[in-house]
Amino acid sequence: MKKKLIIFTDIGDTIIDEGTEVRKKPFGVVYQADCIPGAKETLLSLYEQGYTLVLLADGLEQSFRNTMRENGLDHVFSEWVISEQLGVEKPNALMFETAMQRLGLTNEDKPRVLMVGNNLKRDMVGANRFGIRSVHMDWSDRYPSRASVPEEKPTYSVHEPLELLPLVERLERQLENEKIDA
Repeated sequence: MKKKLIIFTDIGDTIIDEGTEVRKKPFGVVYQADCIPGAKETLLSLYEQGYTLVLLADGLEQSFRNTMRENGLDHVFSEWVISEQLGVEKPNALMFETAMQRLGLTNEDKPRVLMVGNNLKRDMVGANRFGIRSVHMDWSDRYPSRASVPEEKPTYSVHEPLELLPLVERLERQLENEKIDA
């Protein structure tokens, strides 16, 4: 059964462990990388439960195609919104607007959308400015984990991917209850 909640997700240190990336040249295409512990299981579970997943990431499209295919996750995403395609990076609203448009969503759908990412300055600021809920995954110490300005403060925080499952289930129940109450 199709779920109401829609999940936008970053990739680096949110799905893929950036410390395992293999490139032929610095800052070039990633040819190989491992998922962070629990990320693959989490995404597969969300996909199998009927959640709409959108890859919303800054970087090179081929890097993401390579790593998602290698880790068996390329099929779980309904859409791929990548900065290389659009010529802008998060927190630019065009990234989020494009994802919404590709899914046929309007401003009324924003309460159904959740952005998961590891970067406070890009993922949290972008989601917060755009008016959708944000989930900060502070799995790695490669990025700051404390907001330095109010705009960076996430709606929710998790430390590892598997913690997303109960959060998503709770938010889905809230959406279902709102429908019943309406």
